[in-house]
Amino acid sequence: MDDEVVRAWRVVEREPGVVLLDGFHALKHALRFGGEVRRVLTADRGALLALAGELAADVVPALDRLAVEVPESALRQLTPRPHPTGVVALAVRPSAGANATALTARPREAPVVVLENPRNLGNVGAVIRLAAGFGATGVVTTGDLDPWHPNVLRGSAGLHFATAVERLALPELPDGPLYVLDPEGADIRDLPFPDDALLAFGTERHGVSAELKARADRLVAVPMRPGVSSFNLATSVAMGLFHWMSGKR
Repeated sequence: MDDEVVRAWRVVEREPGVVLLDGFHALKHALRFGGEVRRVLTADRGALLALAGELAADVVPALDRLAVEVPESALRQLTPRPHPTGVVALAVRPSAGANATALTARPREAPVVVLENPRNLGNVGAVIRLAAGFGATGVVTTGDLDPWHPNVLRGSAGLHFATAVERLALPELPDGPLYVLDPEGADIRDLPFPDDALLAFGTERHGVSAELKARADRLVAVPMRPGVSSFNLATSVAMGLFHWMSGKR
Protein backbone atom coordinates (compact mmCIF):
# COMPACT_ATOMS: atom_id res chain seq x y z
CA MET A 1 0.00 0.00 0.00
CA ASP A 2 2.76 2.46 0.91
CA ASP A 3 4.58 1.66 -2.33
CA GLU A 4 1.38 2.35 -4.29
CA VAL A 5 0.99 5.72 -2.55
CA VAL A 6 4.58 6.67 -3.38
CA ARG A 7 4.16 5.59 -7.01
CA ALA A 8 0.98 7.66 -7.32
CA TRP A 9 2.84 10.63 -5.83
CA ARG A 10 5.64 10.25 -8.38
CA VAL A 11 3.12 10.31 -11.24
CA VAL A 12 1.53 13.56 -10.04
CA GLU A 13 4.94 15.06 -9.23
CA ARG A 14 5.93 14.87 -12.91
CA GLU A 15 2.85 16.68 -14.18
CA PRO A 16 3.40 20.19 -15.61
CA GLY A 17 2.93 22.99 -13.11
CA VAL A 18 2.98 20.79 -10.02
CA VAL A 19 4.97 22.17 -7.07
CA LEU A 20 6.08 20.77 -3.72
CA LEU A 21 4.60 22.13 -0.48
CA ASP A 22 6.89 21.26 2.38
CA GLY A 23 5.31 21.54 5.81
CA PHE A 24 1.98 22.47 7.37
CA HIS A 25 2.09 26.23 6.90
CA ALA A 26 2.76 26.05 3.16
CA LEU A 27 -0.07 23.55 2.79
CA LYS A 28 -2.40 25.61 4.99
CA HIS A 29 -1.96 28.73 2.87
CA ALA A 30 -2.34 26.85 -0.41
CA LEU A 31 -5.68 25.49 0.81
CA ARG A 32 -6.80 28.78 2.36
CA PHE A 33 -6.12 30.81 -0.78
CA GLY A 34 -7.68 28.45 -3.28
CA GLY A 35 -4.70 26.42 -4.46
CA GLU A 36 -5.38 23.15 -6.25
CA VAL A 37 -3.82 20.65 -3.81
CA ARG A 38 -3.48 17.22 -5.41
CA ARG A 39 -1.78 15.03 -2.80
CA VAL A 40 -1.14 15.28 0.96
CA LEU A 41 1.02 12.75 2.81
CA THR A 42 1.74 12.80 6.52
CA ALA A 43 3.55 10.66 9.04
CA ASP A 44 0.78 11.20 11.61
CA ARG A 45 -2.69 12.00 10.33
CA GLY A 46 -4.17 12.52 13.78
CA ALA A 47 -1.45 14.96 14.78
CA LEU A 48 -1.84 16.86 11.49
CA LEU A 49 -5.59 17.30 11.97
CA ALA A 50 -5.07 18.32 15.60
CA LEU A 51 -2.51 20.93 14.54
CA ALA A 52 -4.89 22.25 11.90
CA GLY A 53 -7.70 22.39 14.44
CA GLU A 54 -5.51 24.49 16.71
CA LEU A 55 -4.01 26.84 14.13
CA ALA A 56 -6.24 26.83 11.05
CA ALA A 57 -9.68 25.34 11.62
CA ASP A 58 -10.83 26.59 8.21
CA VAL A 59 -8.66 24.03 6.39
CA VAL A 60 -9.55 21.00 8.55
CA PRO A 61 -12.29 19.69 6.20
CA ALA A 62 -9.95 19.77 3.18
CA LEU A 63 -7.14 18.12 5.13
CA ASP A 64 -9.47 15.45 6.46
CA ARG A 65 -10.40 14.65 2.86
CA LEU A 66 -6.90 14.76 1.38
CA ALA A 67 -4.42 13.56 4.02
CA VAL A 68 -3.04 10.04 3.71
CA GLU A 69 -0.85 8.60 6.46
CA VAL A 70 2.40 6.85 5.48
CA PRO A 71 5.47 5.84 7.50
CA GLU A 72 8.13 8.51 7.95
CA SER A 73 10.45 6.34 5.86
CA ALA A 74 8.09 6.83 2.90
CA LEU A 75 8.15 10.60 3.40
CA ARG A 76 11.94 10.50 3.31
CA GLN A 77 11.76 8.94 -0.13
CA LEU A 78 9.90 12.00 -1.35
CA THR A 79 11.75 14.83 0.38
CA PRO A 80 15.30 14.61 1.75
CA ARG A 81 14.54 16.70 4.86
CA PRO A 82 10.94 16.22 5.95
CA HIS A 83 9.49 19.29 7.62
CA PRO A 84 9.16 19.09 11.44
CA THR A 85 5.37 19.18 11.02
CA GLY A 86 5.59 15.84 9.21
CA VAL A 87 3.52 16.69 6.15
CA VAL A 88 4.28 17.15 2.47
CA ALA A 89 1.94 17.95 -0.41
CA LEU A 90 1.73 18.54 -4.14
CA ALA A 91 -0.24 21.43 -5.61
CA VAL A 92 -0.73 23.00 -9.03
CA ARG A 93 0.70 26.48 -9.40
CA PRO A 94 -1.51 29.10 -11.03
CA SER A 95 -1.00 29.31 -14.77
CA ALA A 96 1.11 32.03 -16.36
CA GLY A 97 -2.08 33.29 -17.96
CA ALA A 98 -3.89 33.61 -14.64
CA ASN A 99 -0.92 35.46 -13.14
CA ALA A 100 -0.69 37.75 -16.17
CA THR A 101 -4.36 38.61 -15.77
CA ALA A 102 -3.87 39.47 -12.10
CA LEU A 103 -0.73 41.52 -12.75
CA THR A 104 -2.06 43.51 -15.70
CA ALA A 105 -5.65 44.15 -14.59
CA ARG A 106 -6.36 47.88 -14.29
CA PRO A 107 -7.07 49.85 -12.24
CA ARG A 108 -4.53 48.22 -9.95
CA GLU A 109 -5.22 48.81 -6.26
CA ALA A 110 -1.85 47.69 -4.88
CA PRO A 111 1.76 47.71 -6.14
CA VAL A 112 3.64 44.96 -7.91
CA VAL A 113 7.03 44.11 -6.40
CA VAL A 114 9.78 43.57 -8.98
CA LEU A 115 12.96 41.70 -7.98
CA GLU A 116 15.68 42.09 -10.56
CA ASN A 117 17.82 38.98 -10.91
CA PRO A 118 17.51 37.80 -7.28
CA ARG A 119 19.99 35.15 -6.15
CA ASN A 120 18.87 33.90 -2.74
CA LEU A 121 15.93 31.49 -2.64
CA GLY A 122 15.09 32.22 0.99
CA ASN A 123 15.06 35.97 0.42
CA VAL A 124 12.64 35.61 -2.48
CA GLY A 125 10.36 33.49 -0.31
CA ALA A 126 10.46 36.12 2.42
CA VAL A 127 9.57 38.84 -0.10
CA ILE A 128 6.58 36.86 -1.36
CA ARG A 129 5.42 36.39 2.23
CA LEU A 130 5.68 40.14 2.77
CA ALA A 131 3.86 40.92 -0.46
CA ALA A 132 0.99 38.64 0.51
CA GLY A 133 0.82 40.16 3.97
CA PHE A 134 0.67 43.72 2.65
CA GLY A 135 -1.83 42.81 -0.05
CA ALA A 136 0.47 43.57 -2.99
CA THR A 137 -0.84 42.63 -6.42
CA GLY A 138 2.09 40.30 -7.00
CA VAL A 139 5.81 39.62 -7.16
CA VAL A 140 7.69 39.52 -10.45
CA THR A 141 11.25 38.22 -10.69
CA THR A 142 13.67 38.55 -13.58
CA GLY A 143 16.68 36.35 -14.24
CA ASP A 144 17.11 32.60 -13.98
CA LEU A 145 15.99 31.92 -10.39
CA ASP A 146 12.69 30.00 -10.29
CA PRO A 147 10.33 31.86 -7.93
CA TRP A 148 8.33 28.62 -7.50
CA HIS A 149 11.34 26.58 -6.36
CA PRO A 150 10.50 24.40 -3.30
CA ASN A 151 12.88 26.42 -1.11
CA VAL A 152 11.15 29.65 -2.14
CA LEU A 153 7.79 28.10 -1.33
CA ARG A 154 9.11 27.06 2.06
CA GLY A 155 10.39 30.61 2.69
CA SER A 156 7.03 32.10 1.74
CA ALA A 157 5.09 29.60 3.87
CA GLY A 158 3.04 28.85 0.77
CA LEU A 159 1.82 32.42 0.37
CA HIS A 160 2.55 32.21 -3.35
CA PHE A 161 -1.12 31.25 -3.56
CA ALA A 162 -2.18 34.55 -1.96
CA THR A 163 -0.58 36.80 -4.59
CA ALA A 164 0.54 36.56 -8.22
CA VAL A 165 4.11 35.24 -8.53
CA GLU A 166 5.71 35.12 -11.96
CA ARG A 167 9.09 35.32 -13.70
CA LEU A 168 9.25 37.81 -16.57
CA ALA A 169 11.84 39.62 -18.66
CA LEU A 170 12.16 43.39 -18.12
CA PRO A 171 10.30 44.26 -21.36
CA GLU A 172 7.39 42.12 -20.14
CA LEU A 173 6.78 44.05 -16.91
CA PRO A 174 3.17 45.14 -16.33
CA ASP A 175 2.23 48.72 -17.11
CA GLY A 176 2.43 51.29 -14.36
CA PRO A 177 4.82 53.90 -12.95
CA LEU A 178 8.16 52.27 -12.18
CA TYR A 179 9.73 53.27 -8.87
CA VAL A 180 13.25 51.86 -8.57
CA LEU A 181 14.98 51.69 -5.20
CA ASP A 182 18.47 53.10 -5.66
CA PRO A 183 20.89 55.06 -3.41
CA GLU A 184 20.94 57.90 -5.94
CA GLY A 185 17.18 58.43 -5.76
CA ALA A 186 14.96 60.91 -3.96
CA ASP A 187 14.35 60.41 -0.25
CA ILE A 188 11.51 57.91 0.14
CA ARG A 189 10.01 60.03 2.92
CA ASP A 190 9.25 62.79 0.42
CA LEU A 191 7.68 60.59 -2.25
CA PRO A 192 4.39 58.72 -1.84
CA PHE A 193 3.90 55.55 -3.88
CA PRO A 194 0.76 55.31 -6.03
CA ASP A 195 -1.37 52.19 -5.82
CA ASP A 196 -0.48 51.10 -9.36
CA ALA A 197 3.29 51.45 -8.88
CA LEU A 198 5.88 48.86 -9.77
CA LEU A 199 8.37 48.82 -6.87
CA ALA A 200 11.67 47.46 -8.18
CA PHE A 201 14.59 46.19 -6.11
CA GLY A 202 18.04 45.00 -7.17
CA THR A 203 20.47 42.65 -5.50
CA GLU A 204 22.17 43.53 -2.24
CA ARG A 205 25.62 43.35 -3.83
CA HIS A 206 25.08 45.00 -7.21
CA GLY A 207 21.86 46.97 -6.86
CA VAL A 208 19.76 47.52 -9.97
CA SER A 209 21.02 47.34 -13.52
CA ALA A 210 21.58 50.32 -15.78
CA GLU A 211 18.76 49.00 -17.98
CA LEU A 212 16.27 49.02 -15.12
CA LYS A 213 17.37 52.47 -13.95
CA ALA A 214 16.92 53.79 -17.50
CA ARG A 215 13.33 52.50 -17.50
CA ALA A 216 12.51 54.07 -14.12
CA ASP A 217 9.93 56.82 -13.73
CA ARG A 218 11.44 57.67 -10.35
CA LEU A 219 14.52 56.58 -8.41
CA VAL A 220 13.88 56.28 -4.69
CA ALA A 221 16.36 55.96 -1.82
CA VAL A 222 15.89 54.71 1.73
CA PRO A 223 18.12 56.77 4.07
CA MET A 224 20.89 54.67 5.56
CA ARG A 225 23.55 55.32 8.16
CA PRO A 226 26.97 56.13 6.63
CA GLY A 227 29.22 53.10 6.53
CA VAL A 228 26.36 50.59 6.19
CA SER A 229 26.51 49.13 2.70
CA SER A 230 22.99 47.76 2.21
CA PHE A 231 19.80 46.45 3.73
CA ASN A 232 18.67 42.87 3.34
CA LEU A 233 16.43 42.52 0.28
CA ALA A 234 13.35 41.46 2.23
CA THR A 235 13.89 44.33 4.68
CA SER A 236 14.02 46.82 1.80
CA VAL A 237 10.83 45.43 0.31
CA ALA A 238 9.12 45.61 3.71
CA MET A 239 10.07 49.27 4.04
CA GLY A 240 8.80 50.02 0.54
CA LEU A 241 5.47 48.29 1.05
CA PHE A 242 5.00 49.81 4.49
CA HIS A 243 5.67 53.25 3.01
CA TRP A 244 2.98 52.60 0.38
CA MET A 245 0.50 51.33 2.96
CA SER A 246 1.17 54.26 5.32
CA GLY A 247 0.16 56.67 2.57
CA LYS A 248 -3.29 55.11 2.35
CA ARG A 249 -4.44 56.11 5.86
